[in-house]
Formats: sequence, structure tokens, C-alpha cells
Amino acid sequence: MTYAAPVKAMNFLLKYAAGIDSVIAQPAFSDVNEELVTDILSGAASFSEDILAPINRNGDLHPAKLDGDDVIASPGFKEAYHSFVEAGWLGLPAPEAIGGAGLPSVISVAVNEMIYASNMAFGLCPMLTASAVKAIAAHASEDLKNIYVEKMVTGEWCGAMDLTEPQAGSDLGPVRSKAVPNSDGTYSISGQKIFITWGDHDCAENIIHLVLARLPDAPSGSKGISLFLCPKYMVNSDGSLGERNSFKAISLEHKLGIHGSPTCVMEFEGAKGWLVGDENRGLACMFTMMNEARLFVGVQGVAIGERAYQAALIFSKDRVQGRVINGDRGDPIIGHPDVRRMLIDSKTRLMGARAICMATAAASDIASVAEDETTRKKAHARDVLLTPIAKAYSSDIGVEVASVGVQIHGGMGFIEETGAAQHYRDARIAPIYEGTNGIQAMDLVGRKIRRDGGEAMNDLITDLRDILAMAGTVDGAPETALKEGLNTLQSATETILSANELDVLAVATNYLQLAGRVISGAFLIKAACNGLKDGDPLAENMMSLARYHAQVILPEAHAHLDYIRTGAETIFALPLDNLADL
Repeated sequence: MTYAAPVKAMNFLLKYAAGIDSVIAQPAFSDVNEELVTDILSGAASFSEDILAPINRNGDLHPAKLDGDDVIASPGFKEAYHSFVEAGWLGLPAPEAIGGAGLPSVISVAVNEMIYASNMAFGLCPMLTASAVKAIAAHASEDLKNIYVEKMVTGEWCGAMDLTEPQAGSDLGPVRSKAVPNSDGTYSISGQKIFITWGDHDCAENIIHLVLARLPDAPSGSKGISLFLCPKYMVNSDGSLGERNSFKAISLEHKLGIHGSPTCVMEFEGAKGWLVGDENRGLACMFTMMNEARLFVGVQGVAIGERAYQAALIFSKDRVQGRVINGDRGDPIIGHPDVRRMLIDSKTRLMGARAICMATAAASDIASVAEDETTRKKAHARDVLLTPIAKAYSSDIGVEVASVGVQIHGGMGFIEETGAAQHYRDARIAPIYEGTNGIQAMDLVGRKIRRDGGEAMNDLITDLRDILAMAGTVDGAPETALKEGLNTLQSATETILSANELDVLAVATNYLQLAGRVISGAFLIKAACNGLKDGDPLAENMMSLARYHAQVILPEAHAHLDYIRTGAETIFALPLDNLADL
């Protein structure tokens, strides 16, 4: 179960598809240059390959354990986490003002892909901490920031987000946890939270929970939810840790995958907490961390797909079965055309999804630091448009590629010892958490397309047509396929804008998948053309992938368009009473 970080592919896409040069040209990133980016990626590759990948299987076979009131991490995880903190990986994108390195998020996408690929269960811990830091830095009081942010940025203390309850999952309106004001300005939090990723563990000395709860007499539904900060251990005035807060993990979930990530049921019994943000505005505060988390779940999809692909590639070069056409007896199965098809298809889909995630992060960077307000607004619109696509399309690709990886292994893929099954099991959570992919699709068509009359998507299509124009100047670029794909996306967008709400919701997932295929294809063509113009020796390889995408993946968009035009009629044609049996 080895892992080799695809640094060459990442560098190529950063430079020629995501436009990292435009990002680091911003004054806020004046200290960042190409050499530094290369050094960071090289260091992350070594850490992921040498420290995290070797304990990945251990986490799967030996999950975290509940020992009394404490959770003990999988063997090797605590030591690896300490190495992670010492190396400073968690604080890369955090602003220097709060103790971070102030690097662009687009670099973090590449670094975190390596972390997730080498050990997805481990990588969830720093992901939750980084997202919690964003919420605290954006919404908490200065006193809370001063106490908690710096040690969370370094990773000395971890973060967790406590949203879900047995009756409140994707819809958080039914949250029942209560927050009662105390006389000293704090609150007593009581209630039970489930599915809390890395809710407790022994890797860090303190864990800072962001908890959704209701104040007395709060409005019903989502408008009556507030956000509270509850530390596992109280912090004394001198910064040392004091007594333990009154909440704990009462059980750990037995999951399909990511066994090394402790998923806790947390019980709060009058736990002391501090209000973050305004009363009854908890969801707005929480979305500060959820939006970024959604992008990085998409990165997880690319990461676990890459790990599964690499395992399948290695296996296919060694496994011998049958006579390979135009080969010798004893040649490995990679010579079989169908195996080669599965490999090139997986690699291409992963490359396209990786490009979307990087482009999303690059837009986020520009939106945060550009000096021109118009540029910031356009980049922000691009960021929020691409985020649900990055999350859903990329996590679906991860599951698909991991499944193909099992297929390439054949019978041995169904046997745990090869590791192919673990990759498939680990990948399956990504389309579910941080907002299911169905919710991402509804968010895309509702908030991101119809709310602004399609302005953000039409702006993106205009930019993608610039790629089309560039493709027309490069020999061998699949110009015709891209043109058809962009026309398909334009037609689908017009249909979404004109359809009734029932029809839109019925085809939302198809629209997202259509957009993912077209956008990823355009980015691969952009990367290949820019690379060729720059004389990059890897550009021909990228163009080969771009052509495969144009021939096989881009045409899938039109099938989605045909379905989108049918609306809800097809899925509601069979009467409800006959879904169980004819």
C-alpha cells in the first residue's frame, strides 16, 4: 500500500490550469514564488509518503478506542500528529497575523491532497481544526481569539464542529441542544451530538468544540440556533490548562471506512461555553467553516481516488492473467486493452477533478486579497459557484475511481489484504458528509444559478470560451469537443433558469455532473495548451489526457442535458405505491 505524491501533475495544473502565477502576483503574497511552492510540495510529499502513509493501514485495522472518558487514537497517530505540528503543516494558509504562514489556499489544496491520500482518516483532524480557526477568527470576540486561535493555528490544540443530532442532520432546524446563560457571561450547554469527527482523542492536549445550541425562547427552526465555543479543558489566565469541561464522548461509531478517524457521540451536561457571533446567528457563523470544508472534501475525493488508482496501476503491472493481445505469455494484465482503458479513464477523471478544486481555491485566494473591489467580487462569485461542484463532482469521482480500482484487482480487490477495499470504503463517506452531494446540487441550481439569473455561471462560460479560442490556435487540441461541451452547458443553464422548481430539483444532480464534466475538460485543455505554448516537456502528456477527456468524458454531458430537459416527469412517472413492486 505505497503512495507516491503526484507532484509533477500538481505543479503542472497549478501553473497552467489554476493560474497560480496570478495568485502569487497579488501584493499579499509577495513573498511566495515558484521555488517556494516547489519546496513546499516536495516537503509535503516526503511527509505524506514517509510518515502518514505507513500508518494508514494500521488505522483501518486498529480504530480509535474509547477508554473510560477518553478516546485513544489508532497506533502511531499521536506520534504522527506531533510530527505534523512540529513541521508546521496546519498553519500554511492561516494569515500571519494569527500565527500562520499566510500562503495561498491553492497551495493548501495540493498539500492536503497528499495528506488525505496518504492517510485520509488522519487528515480529517487538521481539516476540522483549520475550519474551526476560520470560524473563530471571523466571528468570535477578541478575548476568545486571543485565547484559542494561535494554539489552534499551530495545531497544539485541535478543533471540532458539533452540528448533528439524532433528529437533526442535513436539516439543522430541529437542533435541540440547549444553552442557558450563566451569570458570568458564559453559557451552560446540554445535549447530545452525533457523528462528531475527531470529537475526542489523545493527539492534542486540548480540543476546542464549536457547538450549535438554542438559547431560551429562541425562535424555532434554523433561525433560532446559536454557536458556542466549548473547550475540552478550561484555559487559565496564564494560558495553562485547568479543569476538564463537562462533556465527553460516550461512544464511537463503527463505520464503513475511515476507521482511524474517531467519530464520536458527544454528551454535553451543562458544559461551559462562550457565544460565538450574534445570538441566533449560529448557522451563518458555522457556514464560514463549512464552505471551506466542502472544498477540502472534494480534495479528499481526488486524494483517495489517486491512492486507489496508484494501487491499481502497481497491481496491473505485476498481475498475470490470460494472454495479452499482441504480447507474450506471462505479460501482466496492464497489456489488456480493457485494463488500460480503466486506468486512463481513472487518471483523466482525477486530473479534471483536481483542476476544479485548484481553480476553486485560486478564486478564493483572489477574492480574499485582490486590491481591486471588482476583481474581488468576481472571484468571490467564482469561488461560491465552483465550491459545490468541487465538493460533489470530485467526491463522486473518488468513489468511482476507487470502485474501478477494486475491479482492476479482480478477486484480490475484494480481499482486504490488498488495501483496494479500504480505499473504496474510505472514499464512500466523501459524497455524504459536509452536505450530501444532493444538497450540493440543490445549492448549485438554487442559490448559485437561479438566484443571480445565471450571471456567475455565464461569466464562467465566457472565460471558458477564451480557452476554446486558445485551443483553436494549438495543433491537436480538441477544439470541436470543447465547443460542443460549452454549448451543452449553456443550454443546460438556460433550461435550469426557465424551468419550474420541481423540475429543477429533479435534475439538479444531473446539472452538477454536466457542469463538472465540461469545466474539468476545459481546464485540462487549458493546461495542455498553456504548457505547449510554454514548451513544457510534460505538455504532450497532458494533451493526451485532454483528448481522452474530450472523446469519452465531455460527450457524457449531452446525455445529462437530454435528461435535464425531461424535468421531473421521468422520475415521478411510476406511482409511489409501485416503487416497492410492480
